[in-house]
Amino acid sequence: MSYGDDVAPIANLNDQALGAMYDLSAPQPNYKDLIEAGGWFEPMEGMALSFLRENTEFVLRNHELFTSRVDMNLGNVRPMIPLNVDPPDHSKYRKLLDPLFAPRVMNEQEEDITRRANGFIDAFIERGECNFTEEFAELFPASIFLGLLGLPEDQMRMFLDMRDYILHPEKIDPDALLDIETRASVQAKGGQLIYDYFTDLIAKRLTDPSDDIISRFLAAEVGGDKLSHEDILDIMFLFVIAGLDTVSDSLTCFFAFLAQHPEHRQQIVDNPDIISSAVEELLRWESPVPGGVPRVATQDVTLPGGQQVKQGTAVLVNYGSADIDAATFGDPFEVRFDRENNPHIAFGGGVHRCLGSHLARRELRIVLREWHRRIPNYTLKPGHEELEYPQGLRHVKDLMLTWG
Repeated sequence: MSYGDDVAPIANLNDQALGAMYDLSAPQPNYKDLIEAGGWFEPMEGMALSFLRENTEFVLRNHELFTSRVDMNLGNVRPMIPLNVDPPDHSKYRKLLDPLFAPRVMNEQEEDITRRANGFIDAFIERGECNFTEEFAELFPASIFLGLLGLPEDQMRMFLDMRDYILHPEKIDPDALLDIETRASVQAKGGQLIYDYFTDLIAKRLTDPSDDIISRFLAAEVGGDKLSHEDILDIMFLFVIAGLDTVSDSLTCFFAFLAQHPEHRQQIVDNPDIISSAVEELLRWESPVPGGVPRVATQDVTLPGGQQVKQGTAVLVNYGSADIDAATFGDPFEVRFDRENNPHIAFGGGVHRCLGSHLARRELRIVLREWHRRIPNYTLKPGHEELEYPQGLRHVKDLMLTWG
């Protein structure tokens, strides 16, 4: 779609902007159109969509003007911590949580993460094919996350089911894909499962401390105060849905791209030193988390692009679009593993930038290294070339890979 002299009616542009949140198979051309059309749309009163990098960064970096304390409607009954908390309380929680995922801690996890990656590869390498989504991308990050937090890895399937109730409710009830009430019902049930599990675990750890994350939280203080049981529940709610999903989604997007672009895959095989920059470029291009938490304007605001935002307007920022904005990336549609300046915002921006970004990067780098060391040549399995990108966070359902 071109926006030269022939500009589409605003209603169509608003429809296209809303559609960009749901059509995730190849969103970049659509993002380009929306940026060229101004990058700012208000499909209904009280709601705005930002696709322009300049405006998106402004919203993310000015928490005093755009609050993250919003109702996510994901089965949670209270705000998730620290996602839906603004400074100064947000800073207190981050001071507690950031050390759990600090670079030093990730360095200590290198050997364990490598071992786990190879363990999952061992399960199917001789078969010559796999359902990458189900057999690797879902299991590997979940194994690492549960191990890091000291939660029972033999209950991984239960934790993944909790996640699916919230983020992939159509897996629990197919009607949840299109029916809003069914979706809300499934998510509410999933939310209760999470609250019940961790309520019981908190009660157990009060009398039987362990070295797991719950025991650490019970002993911790935030701003001189102990965490309440509700605080712990609200942190764990976020951990379950974020820690068990976003790296999985990223892996399916990365490997779908590499399976279809052998020239990029060969760069990794020939020169493993390029893996770190390849991860950053694939995060930029694929942006598995296409949009951030809605931000609500706390007052009337004028954006850098000149748009007027009324107090109370919920602004949905699009990371994926911001990461292909030509104003920041001179050649945004070139996927370049040698890109030296890559200020992508795949992990968000501002004070709410992703808590687990260091862990995610470490996992992604190790997988690219170990997979291409052992399985350098792979393609989409014949008959499975049509990839399905369901709604929600950007991911590939049933990515079938084969190798000789």
